Amino acid sequence: METMQEHVLMDEMAIRRALTRIAHEILERNKGVENCMLVGIRTRGIFLAKRIAERIREIEKVPVPVEEIDVTMYRDDREQPPGLDSIRQAERLAIRNKKLILFDDVLFTGRTVRAAMDALMDIGRPEMIQLAVLVDRGHRELPIRPDYVGKNVPTAKNEEIEVSLHEVDGKDQVSILQQRRRTT
Repeated sequence: METMQEHVLMDEMAIRRALTRIAHEILERNKGVENCMLVGIRTRGIFLAKRIAERIREIEKVPVPVEEIDVTMYRDDREQPPGLDSIRQAERLAIRNKKLILFDDVLFTGRTVRAAMDALMDIGRPEMIQLAVLVDRGHRELPIRPDYVGKNVPTAKNEEIEVSLHEVDGKDQVSILQQRRRTT
């Protein structure tokens, strides 16, 4: 019999510090936020992007636009091509010639990020796309590397990273879940 053992990797304060550091790194690399847009991958990526935008506003005293992208129709494990949701999304996002900073909670195989980039390229041609993640756990299946990382967590394939954010889950926490065999 197997059970899951949880170990907390980041608490609320550690997440706050990581996001503040990422905000500073974005400002430094882009020499401010002129012509930048933050794009969060649904579900938790959008909340991370909004938090970063708030920190940038506190630091620089300028707003940065934040948008959400739903990559469901672009996932390679779906049989349907992009549909009406993608068209509605394209009407809303004006990304042509913008520097996009794409946010996700956990980077694992890279497939979700690839789906997001496909969706963004269908919407328009950004000047560049940078990637920010709260946790990079390794095990890439595609050649994708984040520009900004809150925490690198080497994992085994049978381990899981669980990100909880207050906006969705009622608490801020990053945990690793490890399968343990129970001996009887």
